[in-house]
Amino acid sequence: MIQHHPPGIRFHHSLSSVAHRLMDALIIVLGLWSCVEILGVSWSSHYAAVALLATVLFMVGAESTDLYHFWRQMPVLYVWALVGVGLLIVGYATKSTSDFSRLAMSLWAVGTPLGLIGYRLALRKLLSFLHMRGFSMQTVAIGGANAHGCQFAQYLQRNPALGLRLLGFFDDREPGYGDDRLPSNLPAPLLGSFQDLVEYAYSGRIDVVYILLPLKAQDRIAQLIQRLADAPVAVYLVPDFFVFDLLHAQWINIGNMPTISIFETPLSGVNGLAKRVEDVVLSMLILVLIAAPMVVIALAVKRSSPGPVLFKQTRYGLDGRKINIWKFRTMTVCEDGNQVVQAQRNDRRVTPLGAFLRRTSLDELPQFFNVLMGQMSIVGPRPHAVAHNEQYRKLIPGYMLRHKVKPGITGWAQINGWRGETEVIEKMQKRVEYDLWYIRHWSLRVDLQIVAYTALRVLWDREAY
Repeated sequence: MIQHHPPGIRFHHSLSSVAHRLMDALIIVLGLWSCVEILGVSWSSHYAAVALLATVLFMVGAESTDLYHFWRQMPVLYVWALVGVGLLIVGYATKSTSDFSRLAMSLWAVGTPLGLIGYRLALRKLLSFLHMRGFSMQTVAIGGANAHGCQFAQYLQRNPALGLRLLGFFDDREPGYGDDRLPSNLPAPLLGSFQDLVEYAYSGRIDVVYILLPLKAQDRIAQLIQRLADAPVAVYLVPDFFVFDLLHAQWINIGNMPTISIFETPLSGVNGLAKRVEDVVLSMLILVLIAAPMVVIALAVKRSSPGPVLFKQTRYGLDGRKINIWKFRTMTVCEDGNQVVQAQRNDRRVTPLGAFLRRTSLDELPQFFNVLMGQMSIVGPRPHAVAHNEQYRKLIPGYMLRHKVKPGITGWAQINGWRGETEVIEKMQKRVEYDLWYIRHWSLRVDLQIVAYTALRVLWDREAY
């Protein structure tokens, strides 16, 4: 039986990714060793352990931010900052901070991200320099002048370091307007029909063909592939899966069978571990800072009105499983049944102290304990009342996809103003839209940005009451 293996460029890409990881590891380890040697400090097993731990933490963070899939420098700083926080926590937990030279560690903390970013910039400049002079350049053509093809072409043009020079488009349709015509503003010239593409391929004028026809054009795709079978070119099919409403789509190999996930959580494997570490570390730090204010709030709630200090609510958590979350009580009644009336402006059920707590989001501080328990995350879609979930899941397509991640104390929808009462369905639709955007684009960097914006936009929000 013939074994079909992935094309060589995939293997080359894999080797490239391994090389980047090895280079990052060398910069981290040799950077610490250099700082220690320059200052005349004795290298010990303690420094070796720190270098190893920092490398592991950096690799985990790099995977969660797709650092090795895109030419971006900012995630390097975010990941390295998280590495620093992790090392400090381990150092204080093991009471070993005194075993290290503060000057050496400081130089290493500053120098390493400069080395990591500098290496990336230098490599990118070198590749661009070589490609501009024709070294290792490949001439490519796109079969399919549609919106998907235009997006692909623009990506190639924005990334010359890929070494792919776009010659143009080929399509059997004629230029014009309308749904069945070609776009009027192609980013590269239209060079002819698919027959012309075949002739270009056989004449050696192109090296690579990317076919970007819609999935419904299966017969045309099969015919074009068959006609290119004997041409001296590499042929790639770029399927337009984006006709579906994908949620964190990714390729997964099951045996020798490639599959694509349609609805998937971004927080599986390494990403899930990174998210959990982020939640635990930030929650512990925040709880230390808010311990005294929480005691004051608890006493104030107890004295301001009769009833419990904390209010337990049932919500849907990860994968739609029910969880109990905690809040400081802000009302004279505690509703959490099959029918829940949302708080409204000037709601008589809200106590004067409760109005202040809700406006400043201080009523949600106990939920950091939910985060430590693993029921919630610091950042994620806000949990809705069970009654509201049952109502809106029937009205809004994709509503329950919010539960592909844990509910959060704050989220992308909240910092963009979509919080408070949802008296019309359009408001809930926008909230869900922003929640799904967060799931599709999740990264540690996005989480940290949301946490930072929360302090500015959510702690005093007129939409909360």
